[in-house]
Amino acid sequence: MDVQSFAEIETEFLARVHSAVWCNVATVDSQGRPRSRVLHPIWEGSTGWIATRPDSHKARHLLHNPHVSLTYMANVMKPVYVEAIAEWVDDPLTKIRIWNLFKETPPPLGYDPAIAFKAVDDPSYGILKLAPWRIELYELGTHSAERQIWRA
Repeated sequence: MDVQSFAEIETEFLARVHSAVWCNVATVDSQGRPRSRVLHPIWEGSTGWIATRPDSHKARHLLHNPHVSLTYMANVMKPVYVEAIAEWVDDPLTKIRIWNLFKETPPPLGYDPAIAFKAVDDPSYGILKLAPWRIELYELGTHSAERQIWRA
């Protein structure tokens, strides 16, 4: 079933992604081949944030194609699929804000970014902003399946 606004699925979406914490993220390389890895986004409503390295394979893939596909699977009967556009954010104030968001959010969703990056001004610290164009909450039942699909 299609939903008209993100607000209709927001509570269930955040409950599922926060309980899963980690998700599979697929990018497309310069030759059109998919590549997956596990990442740790944090969500503010329908906007996702990933603290990651801007000199990675995914960064090179995103130069050619900013589309990403995420799958959360904490409960195999209730997966979440997110199709989004990823964009590097270089604004120093946003980088500080997201650093603090990760640091101040209780574990396991939150963590201290200093574990992976020396400081907020570390050149290896990058922020990816995820802007979903489609989110699907899927639920498998004993005899049927239910989908809630939001499109931006």
